[in-house]
Amino acid sequence: MALATAPRADAPPRPAPSGRGRGRARRLLAPLLFTAPAVVFVGATVVYPLLYSVLQSFFDIGLREVVQGGAEWVGLENYADQFARPRFWDSFGVSIVYTASSVALTFAIGLGLALLLRRPFRGRDVLRALILVAWVLPTVVSANVWRWLLDGSYGLLNAVLRALGLLDGDLFWLGRPGAAVAAVVFATAWSFAPFAMILLAAGLEGIPKGLYEAARIDGASPWRQFRHITLPQLRPVSLAALLLVFIYTFKNFDTIFLMTAGGPGGATATLPVYAYNEAFEFSRFDTASVATTVLMVVPIALSLFYFRALRKERDA
Repeated sequence: MALATAPRADAPPRPAPSGRGRGRARRLLAPLLFTAPAVVFVGATVVYPLLYSVLQSFFDIGLREVVQGGAEWVGLENYADQFARPRFWDSFGVSIVYTASSVALTFAIGLGLALLLRRPFRGRDVLRALILVAWVLPTVVSANVWRWLLDGSYGLLNAVLRALGLLDGDLFWLGRPGAAVAAVVFATAWSFAPFAMILLAAGLEGIPKGLYEAARIDGASPWRQFRHITLPQLRPVSLAALLLVFIYTFKNFDTIFLMTAGGPGGATATLPVYAYNEAFEFSRFDTASVATTVLMVVPIALSLFYFRALRKERDA
């Protein structure tokens, strides 16, 4: 029979279990638990569809394969097929023209509004709120408003031109290639200019007022102040605004589809419209995935170039 040995009288007492370890684990796990729902939501609604779309571009997928399964792996054949199509490159060119024009006009209007609202005057807050309405409005509402304004039969623009004696009969603006491109560019700039205005207005507030005071003392004109102080000081914010507006505009689908559906004659058929037609009009989901992958790669490449240039500028 074994006898239990009593503890030595001179042995140090054992420390009682403390809650420090559990508290540290809770502090480490709490952020993960709070962010887990957002991570799962983004993964299910953004990351998974994105990766699935990219994966589809490497298979031969039509309507039959979507319903029955059994898609065949074709590798880069879809990319070779699309890159050999003039229609694909026509849509890519339309996207570049539409995006570049919209970004330039959006930035110009946003900067002008930011400079205007920087000055104190009566009704400035009301004007700022009215300008933000263009950005807050859903795209389907703003696009249909512009479509009504430019309607050939009962549009407001034609009614004004008839009242001024500048137009006889009907003029279908969205039925002319050049006018249709200009219309969707202006409608896009009208929607995104308030967003650019907010970013640029924040950048203007960060410019030290002492620079302008010193320039006025030296006799610099307002144009020279704008050229040598405002624009250089706004460069980081301007680049960020241009990048964000480019990303939003390059993948914009709603405005163009609701106003022109890519017409007339493909004049406004950008890559998003091309991908939509490939998928839902011709049931070629593989080639549509190629177009959407290009839509993803171009902004990512531009973003990487922007961050690399920003890092070099900070290190210099």
